[in-house]
Amino acid sequence: MILKKPLPRRPLLSEAATTEHPTNTGISHNKLAMWVFLGSECLLFGALISTYLLYRNEFHTGPAPGDVFDIPFTSVSSFVLLMSSLTMVLALSALKRGDIRNNRLWLLTTALLGALFIGGQVYEFTSFVREGLGFTTSPFSSAFFTLTGFHGIHVSLGIVMLMSLLISSLRGNLKEKNSETVEIVGLYWHFVDVVWIFIFTVIYLVPNPTS
Repeated sequence: MILKKPLPRRPLLSEAATTEHPTNTGISHNKLAMWVFLGSECLLFGALISTYLLYRNEFHTGPAPGDVFDIPFTSVSSFVLLMSSLTMVLALSALKRGDIRNNRLWLLTTALLGALFIGGQVYEFTSFVREGLGFTTSPFSSAFFTLTGFHGIHVSLGIVMLMSLLISSLRGNLKEKNSETVEIVGLYWHFVDVVWIFIFTVIYLVPNPTS
């Protein structure tokens, strides 16, 4: 009888993320890759914000920003998103303590807060369209929808990441030793929150001319 040597088992994604591979910076390759990715995203959002500032006064015959913006509503929506950063911190803290139950609770809460923000953004967009401000109405509207919509896509991707972590936890694959995985997702989530602070300030708080 010929005995075959068993092939080594490939580690699961959660197990692979647990293994630390420090770089010269002292952090793991996974975390460094996320920081590099976020750095490139800063350049991209910087370009989109600059484009918006360039065209913010070009609304021609369409509605002016002051005619359609509902700052109180958007402020509440923004507060909801910013609060999700706190719940993300609580989720990571719970996992590091080995508190799986609260980790799941805070991951779900973070995802729900993100979903509320997206829901508010969809409502805002549909309201603008009803008032005559569509994507192709003016250079201003194109720049506005591109910037805020692109950010909304990033928030949606973050929600998918959070739900993936929650599903992994429910399957028993997310343990205290996997805290770096949650930390990396947290870095992404905090990034989209911080970016929104800049976007909200530039679009809604910096005075815009009205028609």
